[in-house]
Amino acid sequence: MGSLLHWAVIFLVVALVAAFLGFGGVAGTAMSGAQMLFWVAIALFVVSVVAGLIRRA
Repeated sequence: MGSLLHWAVIFLVVALVAAFLGFGGVAGTAMSGAQMLFWVAIALFVVSVVAGLIRRA
């Protein structure tokens, strides 16, 4: 799980640097990748919490 968030932060930093340097296409692509990885990490976290609650009950 931490690995997905790590990659999301890396993509976010790449997007910010690319936007600062004027590479709009690269920045948009990197931002989309960061956003996708972030939401996948959140979804996996929710699934693991629900599975843990079901297992405990």
